Amino acid sequence: MKNADNTDQTPDLIGPLPVTTPAPRPRRRALPDDLLRDASRRLGILSLLAAVLWIVAPLLDHVAMRAMGDTHWARLDATDAIAGVSALFSIAVYFYTRKRGKNPRHILDLGLVTMVINALALGLSSHWGGLPRGMPIFPMISWIGAVVLIFAAFVPNSPIKTLIGALIAVSMNPLGMLITRARGIWEGPVSSILVMHYPDYLLVGVAVVISHVVTRLGQQVTKEREMGSYQLGTLLGRGGMGEVYRATHRMLARPAAIKLIRPERIGGGDGEGAQVAAKRFRREAEAAANLRSPHTVELYDFGVTADGTLYFVMEFLEGMDLESLVRRTGPLPAARVIHILRQVCESLEEAHVSGLVHRDIKPANIHIGRLGLRQDFVKVLDFGLVKSVADTSPERSLATAEGLTPGTPAYLAPEAALGETIDGRADLYALGCVAYYLLTGHLVFESATPMQMIARHMRDQPVPPSKWTELPVPPDLERLVLACLAKNPNDRPRSAADLDRALGAIPVEAWSEERATEWWRLRST
Repeated sequence: MKNADNTDQTPDLIGPLPVTTPAPRPRRRALPDDLLRDASRRLGILSLLAAVLWIVAPLLDHVAMRAMGDTHWARLDATDAIAGVSALFSIAVYFYTRKRGKNPRHILDLGLVTMVINALALGLSSHWGGLPRGMPIFPMISWIGAVVLIFAAFVPNSPIKTLIGALIAVSMNPLGMLITRARGIWEGPVSSILVMHYPDYLLVGVAVVISHVVTRLGQQVTKEREMGSYQLGTLLGRGGMGEVYRATHRMLARPAAIKLIRPERIGGGDGEGAQVAAKRFRREAEAAANLRSPHTVELYDFGVTADGTLYFVMEFLEGMDLESLVRRTGPLPAARVIHILRQVCESLEEAHVSGLVHRDIKPANIHIGRLGLRQDFVKVLDFGLVKSVADTSPERSLATAEGLTPGTPAYLAPEAALGETIDGRADLYALGCVAYYLLTGHLVFESATPMQMIARHMRDQPVPPSKWTELPVPPDLERLVLACLAKNPNDRPRSAADLDRALGAIPVEAWSEERATEWWRLRST
């Protein structure tokens, strides 16, 4: 979860009054980065298609010449050379668009260059041999006109750039005819050149209109993504409740991320339902915003957009979630698992003392990374979906919205699956499932369907984690994990603080800051 911002300077209020100057014109909104990346991909596809056509079309010409009995059908000429160079250029553009780290805004300018180069090749190859004798001159739309329209729609630029680029492109047909005339192959009047190709110039106007419409739509997307003081940027990921975007604060230079929760995902499709959802959202977000543990992701802001979309603005974290960590590296050593679990316990203890239950503790909601100079620093995410244990109202929380289970089946406590009243010990059960996954790389229970998995959590006893991994699992840690996985909440640790103390008493060599720093250093090289 992430984001970056601009800075705002406040004028000095001490000294002479400033001279009044006209207010600056608002800066035109740029297209969002994700739309620019889409344009980059489309340019790559167009270039690959152009490369194929530049190869196939000359081959078919030679096949047709042979079929008509031309004895020189195998001879290569200048048009074949033009096609070959154009194919190589198109392939180069295709591979460039697939490179990582490029500025997507430069892709639009590259699109204009690609359009002009292809137009030049079409203009030269179309007229290189001159017009057949006796062929009448009449207005026509050429392939160049079609190329100009395609690029205006698929790789949109600003209208003024489109106008300049399109005018240059459609002028390649007249240029090709002038070159042919200079070579003495065609002797027609110069006036006939413009007569023949003026429809292409009319298409330039159509291309400018298309680019104007497409860029305005992109700018409208940018405007719609502005939420309070934040503006959405790139999409970082999707989850069951919505999407997470990189965001930009228009005044403060601090990173942030915005999680969007669509109204249809929380039963807020109608007007009354949307109001109830917004009230519930505000109540739960305010509760989450009051959590101050350094191991709880910080909630900067929250709100509801005009279309009913709920959003959380959170701190931007460097690193990865625990699910990604285990998928990349496999099971973790016991000392590191204890180090992680104790930080999660600190976050949960504050929430539980405040009367809040997280309800969706899982590896994907626990982030590990760098905070300042500290490595392997843990942050618990999605505290915007908490529910107060004192709330006995029939209203569902955001985490129990229509179509969603109150948690994730692989980490769901039996009492939560049964719909019984839950407390912080349901989070400890889920944390036991997380510990099991970190130690073994396996879920506590594997099942074909979510309902079967929930049934196994209510019925089956877990296999001890030491049976699943070749890494050493201290017996005290294994007993503690299995205690967290007890079916009866009374058989689990009484609180996150008790679990933290029990973890700290396990006799293992501590996972030090030096070991964490070395681990991350090796992974970054």
